[in-house]
Amino acid sequence: MLITEIGYTTPTSVVIRGQDFSTQILGKMDFLDIIMLTSVGRTPTPQEKVMLNLIMVTAAGHGITPSVIAARMTLLGAPEALQGAVAAGILGGGSVYLGPIQNIAQTLLDISAQLTRDASDDEVRAAAQAHISAMAAQKKPVWGVGSATHQAGDPRVPTMRELARDNGFYGLHWRVLDAIGELLSEQKGRPFCANGAGALAAIVADMGISPALGRGLMLTGRCASLIAQLLEEQQTPIAQEMWDLVLKQDPRCGK
Repeated sequence: MLITEIGYTTPTSVVIRGQDFSTQILGKMDFLDIIMLTSVGRTPTPQEKVMLNLIMVTAAGHGITPSVIAARMTLLGAPEALQGAVAAGILGGGSVYLGPIQNIAQTLLDISAQLTRDASDDEVRAAAQAHISAMAAQKKPVWGVGSATHQAGDPRVPTMRELARDNGFYGLHWRVLDAIGELLSEQKGRPFCANGAGALAAIVADMGISPALGRGLMLTGRCASLIAQLLEEQQTPIAQEMWDLVLKQDPRCGK
């Protein structure tokens, strides 16, 4: 039988996760409530809601990024397709931009699987070192620490760290992330502090939610900011100028 547990409709009602949409949800739940209700079957606690909001707001706070360029260029080619332009931007969210939160959260979970919740600092550092060594052997980067833009430290992370502490989600996975940064800083002789993606990933892992849901929250937040970018593109366009810039730099295209 082909059914979904998320919701269904009858001639007289709409039911979401066993609750009447008209009388138990509309006007009583906010957007985060319905995201969590549909995704995990329950509404978030007040402390969880602070952190979930943090994730989505972080995803919405940015300027020109690859996903924004993709969205604006798509709107240039199809100005009638706002949804297509948003989709183009979202499709650009992967393991390098926007999506690392899922990958890093899963990595922190994997590293921490061998540790107890009250593991000693030495045990945490040993697990972090094993991960660093494994990445070096595979010639892969260590994600979640360091920033080419914010070399002295990501300015968002102190606020993220404070909110995680205040709301009870500063645990083993944060400790592992910090140990990775400390060890790399010692070994490389330059700062490798937790970056924004790493901090959010530690929050997701310490909250116990699915890393995939963490990426989903980032994508949801990015949708809102892409719409803002596209509204600006309609009013003060820059996509044509970006295209013209590429053409001007190609000597084959002439003057």
